[in-house]
Amino acid sequence: MRKSGWTVATGLGSLLLLLTACGGSSSSISSTGAASGTVTQSTASSSSASSSGPATSPTSSANARATHSGSAPKQTAEAQPSGNAGVTFPPIGTTVLIIQRSDLGWVMAKADGFVVYTYAKDTKGGPPTCTGSCASVWAPVTGMPKAGPADNFPGTFGLVTRAGGTKQITYNGYPLYTLVGAKVLSTKGNGGAWHVIILSSSDITGV
Repeated sequence: MRKSGWTVATGLGSLLLLLTACGGSSSSISSTGAASGTVTQSTASSSSASSSGPATSPTSSANARATHSGSAPKQTAEAQPSGNAGVTFPPIGTTVLIIQRSDLGWVMAKADGFVVYTYAKDTKGGPPTCTGSCASVWAPVTGMPKAGPADNFPGTFGLVTRAGGTKQITYNGYPLYTLVGAKVLSTKGNGGAWHVIILSSSDITGV
C-alpha cells in the first residue's frame, strides 16, 4: 500500500515537472515570437521608407520649386538695369576733371570737387619732381583722364609715368596734384611753387 502511494506520488511529481517544463518552453517561444514580430515590423517600415524614394534635402526642394515656377535660382550676380536709362558711367579707374567756380574764379578740379594744381619745379613733358615727402602733402592725380560732359578744356590731358610706375595725369604736359587735407573747392594751396589752373566760364557748355 505504501509502495502504491509512493508510486502515485512519484507519478504526480513527474507530471508536475513535465507541465512546468512545458510552461517554460511556451514562454520562451512567445518571447521569441515577439522579437520576431518586432524585426518584421522594422523591416516593413524600412521597406516602406525605401519605396517612398530617396530623401530630398531642403536645398534641392527649393531648387525644384524655383524650377517649377519657371525662375531657376541664379548662380552668379549680374548687373541689373538701373532707373537712369541712357546714362553711361566712365570705366573703373577713370578720373573725371571738371571746371568749377572757386574764390579765385573758374578753375580745374576733380569731379569730387578737389582743386588740382601744377608744380613750378616740374617741366613740360618731363617726369614729376614732387616725390617722397612732397608727395605725402601733394598727392599726384592718377587714373585715366576724362573731361566732364559739359566741360571743354582748351588744353589737352595726358599721362606721365612716376618713379614707382604709377601713371600721373598731366594737363598741357604738366603733372597734376591735389593738396592733401584740403576742403572741397579750397584754393589755399595756390601761391609760391603751386598754382591752380585758371579757366573761364566760356569753357563750360550752357554757362
